[in-house]
Amino acid sequence: MTATPAALTIYGTCPPSGRENGRDYLERVREVARWSDRAGYEGVLVYTDNRSVDPWLIAQNIIQVTGQLTPLVAVQAAYMHPFTAAKFVSGLAHLYQRRVDLNIVAGGFTADLEAMGEGLPHDARYDRAVEYASIMKQLLESRTPVTFDGEYYSASGLRLHDVPGADLAPRFLVSGSSPAGMAAARALDATGIVYPERPDLQAPADPTIAQGMRIGVIARPSAAEAWEVALTRFPEDRAGRMNHRLAMSRSDSRWHERLSRAVERDGTYWMHPFKTFKTFCPYFVGDYATVGRELGRYVELGYATFILDTPAKEQDLKHLEVVLEIARNLRKERV
Repeated sequence: MTATPAALTIYGTCPPSGRENGRDYLERVREVARWSDRAGYEGVLVYTDNRSVDPWLIAQNIIQVTGQLTPLVAVQAAYMHPFTAAKFVSGLAHLYQRRVDLNIVAGGFTADLEAMGEGLPHDARYDRAVEYASIMKQLLESRTPVTFDGEYYSASGLRLHDVPGADLAPRFLVSGSSPAGMAAARALDATGIVYPERPDLQAPADPTIAQGMRIGVIARPSAAEAWEVALTRFPEDRAGRMNHRLAMSRSDSRWHERLSRAVERDGTYWMHPFKTFKTFCPYFVGDYATVGRELGRYVELGYATFILDTPAKEQDLKHLEVVLEIARNLRKERV
């Protein structure tokens, strides 16, 4: 399989924990990591929340079984001090000579945050995330001791003893479709990640920052074949719909609320996996050419980074490669 084109940055997604026992889950993580590595993906997103296995443990396993794949670790300020998170990044770089990218998140299920004494409102959490990531960036980019005096964090002469070289410096992404999320991405010179609406409804990317999106894709040579795979993989699930409604009632996420109002199926744009609590992003289902053109429309709008949902089989990545090639060629034609 050829590498993903340089014009688009492609991350996969690690399987979420909790649906399999420990040994089976670990092997599933390693399997998906190997697939993504062979596909030439930039990296693979690793979730973090109160229910998930610690993402740094998963990141180390991903590094150990792949040749170049970069863990994209979700980092939530509520879980650890920025110095501790920076030490994990520098430690993995030092031990394995591998980069770890960071997906800065500020949200979560309200009950989970409250259980940890997390009482900040939505936008304030992004303000704190900016301070958090700013300290991490300074620690990881310079040997100069860090002094910082902010609203949420302070430091005096803080430094790492193993600062990664420039080639191992992490890339920063910020997850969140709200104005506060995009403002945080801008402040950090990071890539802002959104959860898109249909291409004809999606706003163009902000030209002042890099932007990308999280989506799932099921594509086959024909639309009928793609939908057969999709409906088999994500059947109707009443319990899942109840869990989705419960999760929505416990979240203050703007994108979660907006996507919950979206039509369940609109052409290739499919919200069923999201609304049955099987995943957290829109899906695109259809034949190669149609789905490739849809992704190409997002690229034309300025979105050049894609975080793709967890594949069920390695063959899924081969079908995805066809779609990405179409999207890339459309971009070439328009340049």
